[in-house]
Amino acid sequence: MARSGYESPTPLTVLGQDEIDARAPANVADFVNEIPSVVGSATPATSNLSISSGTAGVNSINLRGLGENRTLVLLDGQRSVGSIITGAVDVNTFPQGLIKNVEIVTGGASAAYGSDAVSGVINFILDKEYEGFKGSIEGGETTYGDDTSYRVNLTAGKSFGKGRGHAIFNAELTDREGIYGIPRDWNNQGNYIVNNPDYVAGNGLPERLRVSGAGLAIATPGGLIVNTDLQGTYFGVGGSVNQLAYGETDGSWMIGGDWQYTQTNNKQSLHADERRKGLFGRVSWELTDSIEVYAQASYNKHASLGWTGVQANQGNVVIQADNAFIPESVRTELDALGLTSFRLGTTNADLPLRKTDNEREVTRYVVGADGDFDLFERNWNWDAYFQRGETDTTVIARDITNNSRLSMAQDAVVDPGTGNIVCRSTLTDPGNGCIPFNRMGIGVNSQAAVDYIVGNPYREDHFEQDVFAANISGDLMDIWAGTVSVATGFEHRREEVSGYVPEEYQSGWFVGNYKPNFGSYDVTEGYVEALVPLAEGLNFNGAIRGTDYSTSGFVTTWKAGLTYEPIPDLLFRVTRSRDIRAPNLAELFQAGSTRTNNLIDPFNNNQVVQFRETATGNLALDPEEADQWNLGVVVRPRFLPGLSVSADYYTIDINGSIGSVDAQTIVDRCYDGAQEYCAAIIRGVSAGGADVIESISVSPFNFANVQARGIDLEATYNLPLNNLVETWEGDLTFRVMGTHYLENYVNNGIDTPTDTIGQNIGDGPPDWLYRMSMTYDADPWRIQLTGRAISEGVYNNSYIVCSTACPVSTSDYRTINDNQIDGAFYVDLSMNYQMQFAGAELNPFFQVTNLLNEDPASVAYGPGGSAYGNPSTNQGLYDYLGRTFRVGFRFAFN
Repeated sequence: MARSGYESPTPLTVLGQDEIDARAPANVADFVNEIPSVVGSATPATSNLSISSGTAGVNSINLRGLGENRTLVLLDGQRSVGSIITGAVDVNTFPQGLIKNVEIVTGGASAAYGSDAVSGVINFILDKEYEGFKGSIEGGETTYGDDTSYRVNLTAGKSFGKGRGHAIFNAELTDREGIYGIPRDWNNQGNYIVNNPDYVAGNGLPERLRVSGAGLAIATPGGLIVNTDLQGTYFGVGGSVNQLAYGETDGSWMIGGDWQYTQTNNKQSLHADERRKGLFGRVSWELTDSIEVYAQASYNKHASLGWTGVQANQGNVVIQADNAFIPESVRTELDALGLTSFRLGTTNADLPLRKTDNEREVTRYVVGADGDFDLFERNWNWDAYFQRGETDTTVIARDITNNSRLSMAQDAVVDPGTGNIVCRSTLTDPGNGCIPFNRMGIGVNSQAAVDYIVGNPYREDHFEQDVFAANISGDLMDIWAGTVSVATGFEHRREEVSGYVPEEYQSGWFVGNYKPNFGSYDVTEGYVEALVPLAEGLNFNGAIRGTDYSTSGFVTTWKAGLTYEPIPDLLFRVTRSRDIRAPNLAELFQAGSTRTNNLIDPFNNNQVVQFRETATGNLALDPEEADQWNLGVVVRPRFLPGLSVSADYYTIDINGSIGSVDAQTIVDRCYDGAQEYCAAIIRGVSAGGADVIESISVSPFNFANVQARGIDLEATYNLPLNNLVETWEGDLTFRVMGTHYLENYVNNGIDTPTDTIGQNIGDGPPDWLYRMSMTYDADPWRIQLTGRAISEGVYNNSYIVCSTACPVSTSDYRTINDNQIDGAFYVDLSMNYQMQFAGAELNPFFQVTNLLNEDPASVAYGPGGSAYGNPSTNQGLYDYLGRTFRVGFRFAFN
């Protein structure tokens, strides 16, 4: 029952092969992520820091900014196995050279397409009838000479058996060097949000400041003494002793002074490197004129490596006064002051940068059949398939410190018997193998000392997905207004995860601490869909689906829609639906992964403290239920041929939304007196005697209500140039797509409800996203100019902007001096040239992304978490690479 985007009863955006070729994207996922209704998707850039969750390198799709797990991604209408434990499908596992179009269905999709389609469906459709041999070879790099990449894609298709059989094949090889570090000027300004050093509750000043020229005040690359009368003493190259020039300080930050020396936000990968190869094959055979059977298989391997930053110890390293590595001048001062220890903050220049090293192998096998038959003098279509998908992942956290070994190694003393420097623990346990490690200086440690304390924790996961589905559709009967069409079918699906982690890597590491995951569930679904004409130009479209989950029971979803076309120029459409999403494998069965992070502890004068955050699953979760309305209008005026315009309003209300509260919120709410939060916090006593946070447990629950509203706008206009001047050749095609996000409201029943629309930090989404393209098509040239725009926004809608006479700042409504984040407008250019050579069609192409080399908007992070290491922009929203060139050619022998 598929229709064009301007005729469908529910909003539908179609991206055709011609448009994809004209854009010449590095991969199809990048192009889909430009569509305004898609925002907040996981990409190799945004997931680079996911060192514990294992999502680094994934290229998935997020409709409406409601999460990849609420977007159903299909290949030829069929499900595909997830690449990670959340079930997110990596679009790069699809055969790029065979994709002929992409359909984006928004609203009311669960009843027709299946569970998990809360925000919609992305359906990648293959050219299964391709005949010939074609391919592409392309490469690119940025205007700065980095992020060099190349891609080779080959596709072949051939009929055999006198046309009854058909085979297609696709192979792809991609190599992208990535960018190690952040070699861009926009990242060097020290932009952060910090606590105001002059703020005192009630003094009328803002609690937080958005500033430039800020840096860490409690850590330097070679170590900084943060307490006692020696505060400000830091250790440089070779263990040299220096004095830090502090600016204005509050907690972990300083404004001014030696802020540049303490910067660490250039120690990540601006883009991880990637190695990807894929194979796809499909063979079909017509058993009869009305029955075809087929089998297809695919294999994809993806590997990525990226820097994830320094290990920062913000003032929590205790050095005893008898430490053998203390420089003599400092030891003399310690003795004079009668001090037995001091605390050190360090970004550990002598330790290698932490890295995420992920490898995934995804295999997918499908066997199926389809055909048609006549019944009661009417033609019916049917299809059935079985799919087996498997994903094997290895997630490695490289160069991670072992907590106990580092603790022993840094506690170095002089052996009174030999005069050698040894670990204190070695004096009582001579065979423990401990190698002393000097935390006071840069370039002061041997490779052996480093090797003793770092390791490469890893986790292996195996995901399995089995799907059997069958469908039948056709015209049921004729009634007073026309023909009633129906479709029905069922699907059974099984999902399973199993894992392996060596015991030595399950605890005791700075990050990682992986646990093996085990669990499975199955789901059985059945549906009926009908298209019923009610009167001239008035049609009803409805569907109902029953879904039975082994973990949570039976759920019913449904959809009811009307389209009304009073005249050929005008179409109205409305849809009301109930959609669902079941908890995924991670939300149900995640055994627990632990990372070390930072937060602000209001119980200890807003000091930044280091803690362990552990995420676990919850078997008691129920499916989410979403109620949706979609109202739209399509205008295709006969007086202006070639013009089509649509506007669609949507509202989504998700009840029992699955979510969790972040660690900072847990601590803030506990401080405000909500005891239910305090139970998730485990405290201990530090070496200095303070009551400090050691760990926080985070788990998902059905406790939130999410409300999303917005308007999708789309217009297409095709103008033959000879309509303007008879001698002009070619066509101009204009296409505009925009989404105005009106509401993204979250109320978990505990926190103050929030609306994140217009927050251009995180997933937002912004108020407006839009994309405009103008394509000139005149054989042999096809030239496309594209504009991509993001509206300006804020950091937080609840912030109160003020400089003086500020109201009382609270955890719900904090005061700040500047809440503004700039918008952006990017221009892209692509040029294609069609030519014939030696019987082949050749298509050289050239593309420039971000033609004007616009810097991304400056986005400041802080004051808690790992803000010290974040690049100074939102990589999920803005163009962060700068001007990027791609050049290549396509060829085809048909």
